[in-house]
Amino acid sequence: MTVKRGWNFLQTPGPTNIPFRVLNAMNRPAVEFLGPDFVDFSKQLFVDLKTVFKTDGDVIIYAANGHGAWEAALTNTLAPGDKVLIPETGRFALSWSYMADKLGIECEILENDWRHAIDPADVEARLGADTGHEIKAVLLVHTDTGTGITSDVAGVRAAMDAAKHPALLLVDTIASLLTTDYRMDEWGVDVTIAAGQKGLMLPPGLGFCGVNAKALAVADANRTPRNYWDWRERMDPNEFYKAFCGTAPEHLMFGLREALDMIAEEGEDAIFARHFRLSRSVHAAIDCWAEGGALENNAVIPEQRSNSVTTIRVDEKYNPMDIREICRERFNTGLGNGMGKIINTSFRIGHMGDLNEPMIFGTIGAVEASLKLCGIPYGAGGVEAAIASLTANG
Repeated sequence: MTVKRGWNFLQTPGPTNIPFRVLNAMNRPAVEFLGPDFVDFSKQLFVDLKTVFKTDGDVIIYAANGHGAWEAALTNTLAPGDKVLIPETGRFALSWSYMADKLGIECEILENDWRHAIDPADVEARLGADTGHEIKAVLLVHTDTGTGITSDVAGVRAAMDAAKHPALLLVDTIASLLTTDYRMDEWGVDVTIAAGQKGLMLPPGLGFCGVNAKALAVADANRTPRNYWDWRERMDPNEFYKAFCGTAPEHLMFGLREALDMIAEEGEDAIFARHFRLSRSVHAAIDCWAEGGALENNAVIPEQRSNSVTTIRVDEKYNPMDIREICRERFNTGLGNGMGKIINTSFRIGHMGDLNEPMIFGTIGAVEASLKLCGIPYGAGGVEAAIASLTANG
């Protein structure tokens, strides 16, 4: 076994780096989860999460990953036989479709090329043609982790309103929340899905649903059998035990408290600006590498490139797994694999959560060195391009 020293550069698109403050907050004994101290502590968490989602609605916490939050959103608002429209943002939109199909929900995919964000006009056209209002919900992924592209949530809601269609808007923010601006109420989102292991800087294990009054009314009328995922069960004001359908995930919540405090200290606008700045330095490095003719940013339009993850396409003559293996074994740097229909022709760099400039420089340097060792042609100077990007304004 090779002994590795120094810091591991975890640049996967999830899980992300966990701050020591969060880890330390979790390093404590268990407590009486139905005692008054923990109940009050939890109630404040529910309140503070509303600020993150930018909603006056309710936020439900699940001991689950993002897929659990997906299923909660589906089982509360939809029934077998219902029809949904899913804009094809990439691999995770199709995965959500796969889950919905397993639940007996009819899925219509609004096809896209995986290289551009969803065009809201396409959503408007399809919903405008649905004069019988058979489509009950639009399932939109804000930032698809597989493609590294961010779509226009507010634009999609405007398209739905222009079509005068009553469908719910369900938005997956798992890879976007706290990496880019998101405004649930202002943008007319009915259900927001999120998870803790990305922008929230937590270990995997917490999923969230932000829910407005319209979605709750639909859930109340929905007869789909459910228990663990049921929103109303968890919102019972007279029985806190139901808030987590059993024992609360105490230590993840201790970590969440610390993460929210750290977020408040930095300020959300500053967090968004940091993610934008760091992501654009990664994009600058990739544009430099692209000069060699074998690599390119999957997202064609720069304004649609996400703040949280970048997908790099590799000429099919080369194996992106070789890049990842050398980064991992030689340079102690973890990258993300390609996904879906570009699984064999791409790799991903995550850049979200607890991250700063030197971590970007180290990651870019490790990738560039790996490209050299793999014999993949690239334009040299990725680190310099990242530095130039980060110092452009002094």
